[in-house]
Amino acid sequence: MSEDSGSERTEDATAKRRQDFREKGQVAQSKEVATAALMTVSLLFWVFYAEHFWGDLQLMVDGSLRQLAEMPITLLSTLQLGNETIFLLLRLLWPVFLLTMIVGFFVSFAQVGPLFTTKPFMPELSKFNPIKGVGRMFSKRSAVELVKSLAKVGLVGSVAYNTLSNEFDGALSLLSTDLSQTVVYLGNTAYLVISKTCGILIVLGFIDYLFTRYEMEQKMKMTKQEVKEEFKETEGDPQLKARVRSMQQQMARNRMMSEVPKADVIITNPTHLSIAVSYVRDEMDAPKMIAKGADHLAFKIREIARENKIPVIENKPVARALYKLDIGEAIPEEMFKAVAEILAYVYSVKKS
Repeated sequence: MSEDSGSERTEDATAKRRQDFREKGQVAQSKEVATAALMTVSLLFWVFYAEHFWGDLQLMVDGSLRQLAEMPITLLSTLQLGNETIFLLLRLLWPVFLLTMIVGFFVSFAQVGPLFTTKPFMPELSKFNPIKGVGRMFSKRSAVELVKSLAKVGLVGSVAYNTLSNEFDGALSLLSTDLSQTVVYLGNTAYLVISKTCGILIVLGFIDYLFTRYEMEQKMKMTKQEVKEEFKETEGDPQLKARVRSMQQQMARNRMMSEVPKADVIITNPTHLSIAVSYVRDEMDAPKMIAKGADHLAFKIREIARENKIPVIENKPVARALYKLDIGEAIPEEMFKAVAEILAYVYSVKKS
């Protein structure tokens, strides 16, 4: 039971795992959102650009027909007319191409954020495995994509059919109208169909974006063992870190204990504190606390003090106050008087 639970992906993705997925280009990005945004913006753009486009297109067709009527039909003249026609079409269509690139960039940026990686383009041998390729064709992901495509085609097709069927009576009246009115009617009908299609695509894009994010979160989930392994890689083995920390603390204690023989006095709280204070008149502006310890370490300091014949003075308030200082820190001003009295007493005992 424990092995099964350890292999289940029940843990949320860590920051490192999310970053690894981003570097591989595996991010939550919905193609339906891009399609809906591109069609909607293109439709809005076309509303303002259509008149200019059709006017220029009419002038281009008129000019081409006039040239055909006047110029001699040769290979060179035909190529020249073709080049001019292509250039004029590009000049008419470049705003559409530019709009497509801008919308595509901003839609992708809005979903993913700033991201540049070449890893998705790197060749992987697993992609050329025919067995895995067949598996991907009949995978759950493929089935979901098929259902989404069928649903989109069905919804768009039904909306287009209903819209056109409602306009059928109006289309019959076009038989008695001129060509310009027919073109306007067809344009308005097409605009109505595309507008409804954009509305459907926006709804589908929103749903697909939420589903894509959910799917990516499920894909990034980790097992408990993966979380432990990642923690070891990023933070280090906890047992090893604890051992290193213990060794560092032991080395620091050893260095501190080597300073105890240099102390002038050991100030104690008899129950569990020992503070070693040193003062060299010509080298220090104020006395310094060079060692401190509690419990067994306090008794070790007193033992070293006895071996080196260093006076041990009991003063509970001073010991408690000095214990809060860092090792090597000078005695603060408010403690000068109390420590000076202790040192004076020690010096007088030494002289006597």
